[in-house]
Amino acid sequence: MTDSSVLSWLDAATDDRGIRFAMDGEEWARWPYEKLAERTIRFARGLARAGVRPGDVVTVVARSSPDFVAALFGSMLAGAAASPVAPPLVFQDPATYETHVQGVLAVSQPALLVADEDLLPLLEPIVTSAAVRAVPIPAVLADGDTGAVAGAGDTALVQFTSGSSGRSRGVRVPHTALAANTAAIRKWIGFTTNDPLGSWLPIHHDMGLVGCLVTPMTAGTDIWLLQPEQFIHTPLRFVRIFGEHAGAVTAMPNFGLEYIVRKVKPEWLEGMDFSAWRAVIIGAERLNPESFARFQRLLTPHGLKPNAMRSGYGLAEATLAATGLPLEEVWSKVVIDPDSIAMGQPVRLQPAGVGVGMVGSGRPLSGFHITVVDDDGRQLPEQTVGEIQVEGPSVAAGYTTTSPSASLTSFADGVLRTGDAGFVVDGQLYVLGRMGDSMKVRGRAVFAEDVEAVVVAEGVPAGRVAAALGAVGEEPTVVMVFEEARPEQLESAERAVRRHASGARVVIVNGPRGTISFTSSGKPKRRLLWSAFLDGTLTESTAATSVANI
Repeated sequence: MTDSSVLSWLDAATDDRGIRFAMDGEEWARWPYEKLAERTIRFARGLARAGVRPGDVVTVVARSSPDFVAALFGSMLAGAAASPVAPPLVFQDPATYETHVQGVLAVSQPALLVADEDLLPLLEPIVTSAAVRAVPIPAVLADGDTGAVAGAGDTALVQFTSGSSGRSRGVRVPHTALAANTAAIRKWIGFTTNDPLGSWLPIHHDMGLVGCLVTPMTAGTDIWLLQPEQFIHTPLRFVRIFGEHAGAVTAMPNFGLEYIVRKVKPEWLEGMDFSAWRAVIIGAERLNPESFARFQRLLTPHGLKPNAMRSGYGLAEATLAATGLPLEEVWSKVVIDPDSIAMGQPVRLQPAGVGVGMVGSGRPLSGFHITVVDDDGRQLPEQTVGEIQVEGPSVAAGYTTTSPSASLTSFADGVLRTGDAGFVVDGQLYVLGRMGDSMKVRGRAVFAEDVEAVVVAEGVPAGRVAAALGAVGEEPTVVMVFEEARPEQLESAERAVRRHASGARVVIVNGPRGTISFTSSGKPKRRLLWSAFLDGTLTESTAATSVANI
């Protein structure tokens, strides 16, 4: 029945391992794998009765729940490709969400959209305009008591990129690539059935989907899942998974470390034991050494080990992970001179305290070949800035469409040009950021992540500032967007940005909360902000202080 290693958990499902879904308050609903397998098979049969055929795409719009698990794996079991999409409440603005889903449906062309029953009224105008058939997940389950299942097809997932540089793109992930990536992650972490995983990440996006759901399910371990908004409301509930229930593995962006440190008071951790927490995987954005250090200072007194911090690098086009810090290594950092960052040029390493600190993103996972190349694809020497290139068994089959996009990422003969800039030191990859979120000023490269870092160092909270870079005519321009920043923060931030991006025009926008949109992995949608600046949306009427060339 299950001719894919990603679906093999269905045949091995028992009632002694499973998933705990966070309920309201402090309650958890435990679903054994045996029960989830029965639900998945019933969903696959229901899809077949609904007319879904092998090779079709099924869009899944659901919260973290047993229904999501059944819809995800049931679509694969029916021979279709599952295409998870964030539920509406993840997005702050309904119009932005509608535009996002319309774009997703236009790209993926699903045979069917399945959703939580209470979400369908919100989705109805979107699916109607897209001429897509939509049904509630409970109806599919109710119709799946009998019948055969097709088994895995060629494509397991159509997963969408985060959209930090341009619109999201649909990535076709074959079953072979998904199986290869989950196997590589399990080998990297040494995943066993005795390594409970806890996560608050959105399960529709690669890090939460592949890293924190599919991989631990193929390992047969227990999983604890919170909704993202539950983590934001009560991060201590997430921390308790590891301090009170011996959780061993998690993954999150750098933002998650900062949020825990900011919101969880040290005295709340009294009596907790984090000695079993052996893998805190951090990726998805620039890795800040101060965030790592602050997180360790908070939890080390309660048993967190130095080598628990596991940095990594990946992207949807590689299914997920491409590099990771080996278990025997402790995370390390380099300090670079930001004025030396230029494509094709060596980056200057500095003593601590006199440059920008960066945490390494680890080494290639099993089967991967990672290089840093120039514009012509030639490998560059160590410590030289270039584009990160990925080759390996889990590189996806390509995009669902060849239409133009603002993304710089591209596939060619099994080689993935990521559109990310970085360099290598002592065999370890250091990621500078998206090439689409950088610009040249007086011959050197300036990255949005670096501009944001110097502002955060001035005391502005990391989640309330974003930099959008580009050129207006021939003039390099930095647009700094803040949310409810105080006047003194704006003054110090402006001085810091002027020093870092000397020679560029600096524009300051201080808007209300919600001005900055973020991807599901916590990255600011900088291209969206840049477009809003160009078309005049970011103006005095939408900002607490006027847009100005300060």
